[in-house]
Amino acid sequence: MIRVLLVDDQELMRRGLRKMLEVEEGIEVVGEAADGVAALAQVPVTRPDVALVDARMPRMDGVELITRLSAEHPSVAAIVLTTFDEDAYIFGALRGGAVGYLLKDCSPDDVVEAIRRTSRGETVLGSPAAARLVAHVRRTPVPYGTGGVREAESLSARELDVARMVAAGASNREIATRLVISEGTVRNHVSSVLRKLGLRDRIQLALYLTRR
Repeated sequence: MIRVLLVDDQELMRRGLRKMLEVEEGIEVVGEAADGVAALAQVPVTRPDVALVDARMPRMDGVELITRLSAEHPSVAAIVLTTFDEDAYIFGALRGGAVGYLLKDCSPDDVVEAIRRTSRGETVLGSPAAARLVAHVRRTPVPYGTGGVREAESLSARELDVARMVAAGASNREIATRLVISEGTVRNHVSSVLRKLGLRDRIQLALYLTRR
């Protein structure tokens, strides 16, 4: 069961999300909070696996909350669900430790899939956030690892296949199906690729391959 905490200052939004998620098998809404301060107080009690967090809230906004969650409760996967696609929120949330960023005009299926994927350790970016992130990196290149091309050449053919599918946004399950291997094997390949390239997560891997 995936335990979800809803954090949004709009009660109507929280109610809508709760009703939407209550009918999903394997997902349980364990708490609600109207701001980051209240959310932090609830985490030790509700023990969520995933937090759906709005970006702009009173007292403590989503970026600060996610930064605190990453430091104090690293087991909680934080997904931003907001109306704001501004750089300050997107990059601030990702630097703070968010593993997902979606806009509120996404579909209910997108939200549910993001919850399931992030609970498995994957990263999910909606198209606007992904486009902003890629554009930002292209404007201000960040060095990844130390070996450049030689590091990429150290990947096996299968690892390179997996890396390219990750960069295309495929989930571990989708990669496993396409390559006819287990999800556990996919996770092992992803971990090996990240280690060889000196990258932190799937977002950096996608950006690394996009820049090549």
